[in-house]
Amino acid sequence: MRRYFYLLLGVVLLATPWFAVADDLVDIRRQIETLQNDYEQRIRALEERLKKAESVAADAQEQAEAAEAAASEVVMAPGPGRVQEKENTFNPAVTVVLQGSLNSYSRDPDDYALPGFQLGGEAGLPAEGFTLDETELMISATVDQLFFGQTTIGLHDDGDETEIDVEEAFVDALAMPAGTGLRFGRFYSDIGYLNKVHTHAWDFRDAPLVYRAMLGGQYADDGLQFSWLAPTDLYFRVGGETLRGDNFPAGEAEDTLGNSQSLFVKFGGDVGSSHSWQAGLSHLWVDAVDRDSSGHAHGGGESANDSFSGDSNLMIADFVWKWAPQGNPTYHNLTFQTELFYRDEDGKDDFSEEGSTAVLDYDGTQKGLYAQLVYQFRPQWRIGARYDWLSADNDLRVIDAGGLDPDEVLEESALNADGHDPYRWSLMADWSPSEFSRLRLQYNHDKSGTSVDNQWTLQYIMSLGSHGAHEF
Repeated sequence: MRRYFYLLLGVVLLATPWFAVADDLVDIRRQIETLQNDYEQRIRALEERLKKAESVAADAQEQAEAAEAAASEVVMAPGPGRVQEKENTFNPAVTVVLQGSLNSYSRDPDDYALPGFQLGGEAGLPAEGFTLDETELMISATVDQLFFGQTTIGLHDDGDETEIDVEEAFVDALAMPAGTGLRFGRFYSDIGYLNKVHTHAWDFRDAPLVYRAMLGGQYADDGLQFSWLAPTDLYFRVGGETLRGDNFPAGEAEDTLGNSQSLFVKFGGDVGSSHSWQAGLSHLWVDAVDRDSSGHAHGGGESANDSFSGDSNLMIADFVWKWAPQGNPTYHNLTFQTELFYRDEDGKDDFSEEGSTAVLDYDGTQKGLYAQLVYQFRPQWRIGARYDWLSADNDLRVIDAGGLDPDEVLEESALNADGHDPYRWSLMADWSPSEFSRLRLQYNHDKSGTSVDNQWTLQYIMSLGSHGAHEF
């Protein structure tokens, strides 16, 4: 009997761990099932939330697309002569730029001249003292899916009067194929580098001497411009213009189009992440008709005047190098800029003084350059230096004195270089509290004539309204 008891006790002892393990397995399975049910419920809840969010996003996308379509939709006004309108037709970008300066000279600015060069356009010096240089009103907008329009209206003092000048009023075609571009209307020619840059974006208060002497400050005219931008990693753009030729250095247009024509090519690229460059070549052909020196005759005073008619060919080579650490110009940047001008002219010059006119045969070549370096050493501060140089080799011969002394005519003509090559050194420092305002102090050591003119200028530039970024 005792033996059976011990046998039963052994069986119980051996079976007890198995039952304990079996209970653990059941408990583990029960917990897993509970977790599975819980996670399935959570997943179903998340899936429902996801569907709701997707539905809301789809509705928002449809509303945005509908609003965009409404904004870009061309609305046709009822009735005959319907006009196409766009939502931003009545909300264009409007910018007003206020510019003025306080000027001081050691010589009389009314006697300013560049020996060997006619001065026209806005090539003279501003008056001494406080002057309202120029107020620019710029309006631009996308007309529709095909065209973009922009106009710039300038207001500036001319003696005791305020002149209003339409500097630019052009239209760009937006749907041109294969990288081509078309501009028509009145615009600054794309010759050179600085010519198309508005005065408020210049690095110095005044234009380089080569621009003052050969383009009257800046050359704008009415006409057409066609260009092509190559689809390459290297920036390459080529174009041409046919212009009316009604502004200096062209003179007075006799035909409606084609008195001035130009070709230009521009190319550039990056060197590493901190350097970029651009170079260009331009050629301007001008059929000048009565190109007036506007009283800026050399030695003749305001009563003397030169009027040139003939062929004028101007070639320009430009180069710009920019540096900014890792391409970020916010704190530090450096810009080197230079342009070389060469012009060949041949024709007839009428020299008028005190009611009499002498006729001269004129064959001349002129050349000049400027080079400037501008360094931003702090986020709001810049300093710069510029050098200008001009030279003229003009052959003048009096063919009809018109009652005037031939020797005096040759001496007093603006085209008489008088053996002097004008040059100038300039230094500037400017402070820009924000992107909308700038104050600039500039000094010019100007030896355009035979004696030095020490010129000081304190300039302000204030921008009101929206303004797009400038080109390279």
